[in-house]
Amino acid sequence: MNISKLNFAQLKQMADQLGCFSWKFDHTEEKARFSYTEGLIKFLGYSQNEINELQEGIYSLIHKDDISQVKDKVESFSGTQDESELQHIYRIVTKDDNIVWLLENVSVDRDPSGKIQTSKSLAFDITATKSETQDCDETIKNLTEMNSIKDKFISIVSHDLRAPFTTLLGFTEILLNEQDLPQEERDEYLSYIYDASKSQLQMINYLVDWSRLQTGRTKIEPCRLNAKDIISNCVSTLTGAAIRKDLEITTTIPMDLYINADDRLITQAITNLISNAIKFSESGKSIQIAANKFKEGRIEIVVKDEGIGIAEENQPKLFKIDFKYSIPGTKGEKGTGLGLALVKEIIEKHEGDIWFYSKLNEGSEFHFTIPEAKNIILIVDDNETKRKELRKSIEHSLGEFVVVEADNGYKAFNIAQEKIPSLIVINHDMPLMDGIQFIETIKAKNTLKYIPIIVKTGQLDDESLKKYSSLKVEQLISDIEDTNQLLIRIKENII
Repeated sequence: MNISKLNFAQLKQMADQLGCFSWKFDHTEEKARFSYTEGLIKFLGYSQNEINELQEGIYSLIHKDDISQVKDKVESFSGTQDESELQHIYRIVTKDDNIVWLLENVSVDRDPSGKIQTSKSLAFDITATKSETQDCDETIKNLTEMNSIKDKFISIVSHDLRAPFTTLLGFTEILLNEQDLPQEERDEYLSYIYDASKSQLQMINYLVDWSRLQTGRTKIEPCRLNAKDIISNCVSTLTGAAIRKDLEITTTIPMDLYINADDRLITQAITNLISNAIKFSESGKSIQIAANKFKEGRIEIVVKDEGIGIAEENQPKLFKIDFKYSIPGTKGEKGTGLGLALVKEIIEKHEGDIWFYSKLNEGSEFHFTIPEAKNIILIVDDNETKRKELRKSIEHSLGEFVVVEADNGYKAFNIAQEKIPSLIVINHDMPLMDGIQFIETIKAKNTLKYIPIIVKTGQLDDESLKKYSSLKVEQLISDIEDTNQLLIRIKENII
């Protein structure tokens, strides 16, 4: 921007109209003197006297990381003798420590020898634009890295998917053409084909699951899960493999520990970690699985083995989809090298973290965190007085539980979907949606179907009783039963 033909008064007027800043710098006096527009003074938070007392005026406020490049550019410009316009970008720090990006346009007047006499500046606050540019640069950088990872990943996977088919086709061709092949050799070749096919299927399943999580095609449906039950189910699935290697699996998990997670996905992640512990453990060793509260709102789960461990140079390769790392188990078990990448993706989709410790020949322990399921009791009753009384009693007796209220079944259903309560206490006789209709709606939703429900009722006819029975609702209590009895029922269902 050419501002050389404008005097300082005109420059100030332009700055006011454009919402930017201007200042004048007189180099001829013994102590260089600055003149500033009111807008700049207000913007910086300093008075004009405060800025003038600084050794280099406004330039004393330049961010420490930009000082060197600004001085170099100004020194080079000053020494040219024939240039009158300079534009540069730098950061300044205001009085309240805000960092601001300025685009400064400088016009100078020189004497016949080329020495600068005065300089005028018009500067624009480009912080917002600079932030957007930096965000774009960061996005481009991330996308470039992701593209590089994708290319490397495709190269690895295409090789791994193609290579085993040479073995599969070779052994299949022998079995088809060699009719007199001894049964022992035939069985051996079939075993090779089976193992290779099983390994390839696992790899494809991992790839599909990982891809679906990456692209959002797998919808995560978190629900309230008992940590001990989930981990016990995973251990049961792998008990046969542990017995065959004479491994002892022990668990240390409190009964009242609940997590908020997608049942299928978290089961897949835990099973994979336990399976790896089995795969890389020698016979006679033990595997320990523990879970407990970690930080506020987080549960930590640990899978620890006494196996072969991971060499220090190989540890950075874990969890990476673009670097396939796989070694045989202690009994020659094969892996895809993609299992831990999938586990990491599952944990991160649950907003958790995963890390590990390992030492060669001493074993490994994998830790991950998962959101804790809040203990919520949902009270559904159109009678506000009764709701408030029950809420007060629950909060007094069960202070660790959060109580949520709804005055009808529709509101209660929406609340239940969002918060996944530990227990629902509902009045049967309500307008719009009675207890039976509400429970039918709840049972139709997979994430809610196992929530225990206590129904407060008056006199029910046989048909309603049969309906509740068919819905497997056994907790029917009289709406005139005292609160203490209701609290006993609540405790029986959630503690």
